[in-house]
Amino acid sequence: MAIESVLLNVTDIARSVEFYRRNLGAVVVEEGERAAELDLVTARLRLTRVDSPAESTWVGDDLQRGFRHVGFKVSDLEARVAALHDAGVTFHLEPIDAEGGVRITFFFDPDGTLLELVEGPLQYHEVYDRDAVERDWALGDPDRPRFDHVAGTVDDLEATREHYAKLGYLHMSGIHQPSDDRGFEIDFLRSGDSSLEIFTYGTAEKSKRVPQLDAPGFVAVAFGADSAPGAPVGTVSGHDVFADPDGLPYVIAPA
Repeated sequence: MAIESVLLNVTDIARSVEFYRRNLGAVVVEEGERAAELDLVTARLRLTRVDSPAESTWVGDDLQRGFRHVGFKVSDLEARVAALHDAGVTFHLEPIDAEGGVRITFFFDPDGTLLELVEGPLQYHEVYDRDAVERDWALGDPDRPRFDHVAGTVDDLEATREHYAKLGYLHMSGIHQPSDDRGFEIDFLRSGDSSLEIFTYGTAEKSKRVPQLDAPGFVAVAFGADSAPGAPVGTVSGHDVFADPDGLPYVIAPA
């Protein structure tokens, strides 16, 4: 089942709401002192304030298994990048032309969550489900930034595919990275109008992170499903938290 929402811990609700409203066109659905919900076209962003946060163990090198970034499709990347620079936002990667015929950039939100903007329809090198690709392309250029994917690094693509197949995901497509000597490949698992973007590195040593539910930044993905494979690894906001084989946390939120 598709991603219903992305859960983030933040240290200042008002600051984060304003960041996502101004820079990513988010529409405020609900805002309080301790939590907020924002609409990002194909999913919601759910923010929770943490008053005594743990120090995050997330590492931004893509070789740490589990969560990597949250991605959005845009039709005006350069204008948004200019506005982000004017606002003093910290960039991880300035805009580049990437494999698959798209233009991308990476930057951080106020609490260190890595975000990506993608402009243009991805021209996949491998297509495993043509109907899913056609539905992806049919979404077109968004009028405002549209939630597109959550990315994660994994150790075993087949184990990841099997795990998410139990949640209704199909293997849609892939992109090769021929200039990366670490054996870097990207695969896309699809359900509904968004993807799980899966990174594999065939020749590089990877580390594994224990899921953190009390640190600033990404907490979990919420899937609109009825059940999850495996046993919960914790709880957040009254929901059991599960994890995939590489430690990406998620919760089940029946539609």
